[in-house]
Amino acid sequence: VQLQASGGGLVQPGGSLRLPCTASGSIRSIGAMTWYRQAPGKQRELVARITTGGSTNYADSVKGRFTISEDNAKNTVYLQMNNLKPEDTAVYYCNAMRRGFDYWGQGTLVTVSS
Repeated sequence: VQLQASGGGLVQPGGSLRLPCTASGSIRSIGAMTWYRQAPGKQRELVARITTGGSTNYADSVKGRFTISEDNAKNTVYLQMNNLKPEDTAVYYCNAMRRGFDYWGQGTLVTVSS
């Protein structure tokens, strides 16, 4: 499984970004797609997850502001981020769980600053 994440950039507080993650290769039997993030000096944390059944879960810090969704026709998962805050600044990573294995995309940097 190969994952291509993009969409990061510099945005002002209160702004929005959408991060797409496109999967290719052996994408059958992917059980869940997850966005993680890692801020400088902090551990990587789960941001949002969507399962093949469409169930979603979010970190408390992003509930009501972030939405994870999927476009199966494009093999792409999106993380829509609204009302961004400086504390959302981090490198965001896309993850796929397939048959007990984790696959990671390259990170995309999101910087929230005025």
